[in-house]
Formats: sequence, C-alpha cells, structure tokens
Amino acid sequence: MTVGALLDAGAPASALIEALESLSTGATFEVAKTRRGGVTASKFRVIVPAEAPVHRHLKHILGMIEKAPLTDRAKQNASDVFRRLGEAEARVHGVPVEKVHFHEVGAVDSIADIVGACVALDLLDIGEIHTSAINVGSGTVNTEHGLLPVPAPATAALLEGKPIYARGPAVELTTPTGAALVATLSAHFGALPAMSISSIGYGAGDRDFKDQPNVLRVLVGDRTTATEATLVSVIEANIDDSSPQVLGYALERLLDAGALDASFSPLQMKKNRPGALLRVIAKPENQELLANIIFAETSTLGLRIYPAERRVEERRIVEIETPHGKVRMKVSGHGAATPEYEDCRALAIQTGTPLPKVIAAAQEAYSKVRK
Repeated sequence: MTVGALLDAGAPASALIEALESLSTGATFEVAKTRRGGVTASKFRVIVPAEAPVHRHLKHILGMIEKAPLTDRAKQNASDVFRRLGEAEARVHGVPVEKVHFHEVGAVDSIADIVGACVALDLLDIGEIHTSAINVGSGTVNTEHGLLPVPAPATAALLEGKPIYARGPAVELTTPTGAALVATLSAHFGALPAMSISSIGYGAGDRDFKDQPNVLRVLVGDRTTATEATLVSVIEANIDDSSPQVLGYALERLLDAGALDASFSPLQMKKNRPGALLRVIAKPENQELLANIIFAETSTLGLRIYPAERRVEERRIVEIETPHGKVRMKVSGHGAATPEYEDCRALAIQTGTPLPKVIAAAQEAYSKVRK
C-alpha cells in the first residue's frame, strides 16, 4: 500500500520497477489503477515465483540491498528498516538478531515492499516524513507462530511510544513491514504539518471493506510559513480539592512541557464547592505527556480530551529601537502589532521605567517605523 500510494503521488513506476528488478529476486511487478470504497487508488503487485525462498536471515537481505545499484540514501533507508524489524523480531522471540529468520518479512514480496518504498521516497526527493496516528486494526491474525492478537507482537514492539488506535473491520490493518517503515523513517507522528500540497497518492490494499476505503493516503508538498499545528488536543479537568500553590505549579509544569496554552477558570462545582476548570491546549503528539503531568501534579482523577481546530494567523517578528532599549514586536498578517511582554518587562526592570511606559514607547516606535 505504501509503494502504491507513492507511485500514485508521482513516483515513476518504470524507474521503481527497474530498481526492484536489480535485486535479482526473480519476482515481477505490476502497477494498476483500482477502486477501494469509491476511492481510485494504485495497486502495487509483487508476483513471486513458486520456487522463491521464504526464509532469509538479516545478513542475506542486507547483502542483497548492498549489491543492488540503488542510491546511497535508498540503500541506507532500506537497510535501516530491516535492521529495525530484525531487532523487533529478536526482542519478541528472545533470540539474538543474527538468529532471526524472516519468514513473511523476508519473503520476496516484503523485500520488494520495503526496498520499493525507500526507492519511491528517493525518486520523489522526500526530505522528511510525518505520519498520522496509526490504525492497527483489531481481532486476530494467523502467523507461523499460530493465532495472535492484533497488533502482532512485532508490530506492537515497533510502534511502542507511537500514537495508535483501532477502528473499522476486525482485521490486521498494520503489518510488521508497514510498522517498520514508519517507525524507522518518520520524523514525527501526530497532526498534519503546515504544508502546501503538490500531489496526493492513494495505495490500495488487497481487500475491499464495506464501511471504509482500504487505502493508504500520501500527501506530498512543501512546508509553509505557519509553524503551529492547526489540529490540537484540548485537555480539561474540574478540580475542587487542590491548593492555589499546587495549581500554579501544575500550570508552570504544563507550559514548560510544551503546552500551547494552559489556563484556569473558576467553577461552582457539586456540593456548592468552588473549584477550577483546567484547560490545556496541546499538540496531539504531546497529549499523553501533558495528561500524565496533570494526573501527577493535581488531585484530579479524570480528564476530558477532545480534538479541536486551531486557526493561527501568520505572524512575523520585527525588532524596533525604543528610548529604553530594543523590543521585539509580534506583527500579524493583518498588520496588528504587539510588543513582546518579556522584552518590555526586562527593560522596565533594567531601567526602572514603569512597564506601561515601556509598552507605550514600543508601540510608538513601531508606528513610526511602519510609516
């Protein structure tokens, strides 16, 4: 599905297939357009000869990759993915990585999947990969070790510390191969980064599900000037039995740990007790870290967490000179400007000037520069 999505997004099929044929696995490859749940997608097929070996050790696979006439980056990425996969399998089975024999993962089609994905990323000149939270599926999966729960042990090990969820049909939706690719190559997991999309690709899976398209989507583009996430997690808690000192400290911890914003609002709670509503705005990838801080630093026993859209206007920083010293001004896309509080505060302390006068001086200086 990954190879299909990257081909659909613009990677040239002929160059990719030529690279895969250089591995000398004896397999042939096809790319065809299909539909899954009403979505047009590219289906990448690996046709494996009956006599192909199904068991390979890591050193054999790394040797195949090293001998192939691939770019250095594609070789390095593919080798790193297989090493990561080997380490996960070794951990699951309690054996040295040299003793791990790859069955499904080392078979010809899976070698083509991993090497093909790395070659396609290279052909598209992708500099950085961001991955959403991963739908691993549910139910059970048949393996050479018997019936196992989803996610399979190697998949779970590879995605440790990554955001996952289960939704849709009770089948395996993320394999160890796919998990190894994203765990090794992704720089970031969570919300979609601010970007200008240049192409979109859909890779088709084998099955056609009733309730959702069985496709993997790839968005290719360039970063934009916006630096803050537009999709955020809002974390809330009603607290009525913590002291102001404890709550103040918790707020500091949350902001220091990366919260985009954190605040308290007064509440009248059950039994007529006054309390406080803690509301934290977080990047999705920081959600669990901040939730753990709330549980550790406050008396709350429960949280409400929900996604929200956050719209951030483009802004820039302009440094201006005032009679009291330099102050940075935050200037919005519409031209509104606000002095940086910390700069004004530092100058007020340093010069003994009242803070309102420093702020006023900064605003006046900026208005003159703007004219």
